[in-house]
Amino acid sequence: MGYAIAEALAENGAKVTLVSGPTHLKIQHPGIELINVMQAEEMYQQCIKVFPSCHGAVMSAAVADFTPVQKANQKTKRGKENWHIELEPTQDIAATLGAMKVEKQLLVGFALETNNEEFNAQKKLASKNLDFIVLNSLQVQGAGFQHDTNKITIFDRLGYKIDYPLKSKKQVAEDIVNKIITYFDTEV
Repeated sequence: MGYAIAEALAENGAKVTLVSGPTHLKIQHPGIELINVMQAEEMYQQCIKVFPSCHGAVMSAAVADFTPVQKANQKTKRGKENWHIELEPTQDIAATLGAMKVEKQLLVGFALETNNEEFNAQKKLASKNLDFIVLNSLQVQGAGFQHDTNKITIFDRLGYKIDYPLKSKKQVAEDIVNKIITYFDTEV
């Protein structure tokens, strides 16, 4: 979804910096600067470095919420005992950017929820100082991961809600970019 949004933004004349974790996807538009990262902490560092010079950010990545406390440098062999991994929370990129955000900067978040979808998305919208949030539903057949289609609902900080039907991810990206364009048109 992030690559589709980056492409749609660039097609609409935006200068785009895409901070991306490992993927097989390739950027197509020459107006997109790609910053590759491997770990959640690297993504966090790159996002806080780039954000102050941007008009906004679209936080579409599903960055891990937790990371192992101790990282192994080699393969752990199977044994006869149970193995336990202690996890710690990763840095919350969206919340950090929300705290850094200045007037006229746009911050778009995403929520993938499995229960109380709308409530949890709206809670995230407020707690992370987002301008709008895109709710992805796993409840709809053909939406989300492992599909080329998605079904979204957008909530904004003014209380508006827009439900979109199941569409191709390219069309979903265009819907999101149109919402972004509307935001900047009303801010001018």
